[in-house]
Amino acid sequence: MNAPMGLRERKKQRTRETISDTAITLFLEHGFDQVSVVDIAAVAEVSKPTLFKYFPTKEDLVVHRFADHQTVASSVVAERPPGVSAIDALHQHFLDGLAARDPITGLNDDKDVLAFHHLVYSTPSLVARVSKYLAQAEEALAETLADALDSDREITAALLAGQVIATERILASVNWQRIVAGRSADEVHPEAVTDADHAYALLRHGLAGVAPQQ
Repeated sequence: MNAPMGLRERKKQRTRETISDTAITLFLEHGFDQVSVVDIAAVAEVSKPTLFKYFPTKEDLVVHRFADHQTVASSVVAERPPGVSAIDALHQHFLDGLAARDPITGLNDDKDVLAFHHLVYSTPSLVARVSKYLAQAEEALAETLADALDSDREITAALLAGQVIATERILASVNWQRIVAGRSADEVHPEAVTDADHAYALLRHGLAGVAPQQ
C-alpha cells in the first residue's frame, strides 16, 4: 500500500496540475504553436524556471498524461494473479479500460477528452513526443516480460512487447476515429470489445489462425 503524500508532495502535485491544466487550456483556446512557455508561466503564476522544473519541454506540458501510463502495462504483467498469463492479464486490463471509458483506450466521448486528443494528434511535435513515450512503455514492458516468459531468447520479450504496445495503440485509434465520426462511446463499446478480443487472440496465436484470402 502506498504511503500518503506529505504536505510538500501535495503542494508539488497541485502546482504540477495547475501548470499543466493552464497550458492545455491555453493550447486549446489559441493553438499549441501560438502559446509560449512565458505565456503559460504568467497565467499559472509561476516562474519560467519553476515551470521547466516540472516539465522539461513545452510538449511535456501536454503529453505527460501519456507518460503517466508508460509503466502501466509492465505493472499489469508484474502484478498479475498466480496462474494468469501475461497476455491474459493485459487483455483483461484493456477490457476493463474499455468498460471504464478510460481515455487511453480511445473509448471516451467527453468533449474535453476529444478536444485534448485532437490537440495532440493534430500537432506534429506532440505526436513525436507521444511516440517517445510509447517507445519507453515498450521497453518497460519488454523488461517485465523477460522475467515473466518461459523463454531463453531475449528477442521474444522485445517482440511481444512491441506487438502489445502497437496493438493497443491501434485499437485506441480505431475507437477514437469511430467516436469522432459522431458515434457515442456506449454505441462503440461492443465493437471495441470484439476488436480487442480479436487483437489479443492474434497476439496469443499469431496469424496461423487467420484464414487466408481466396
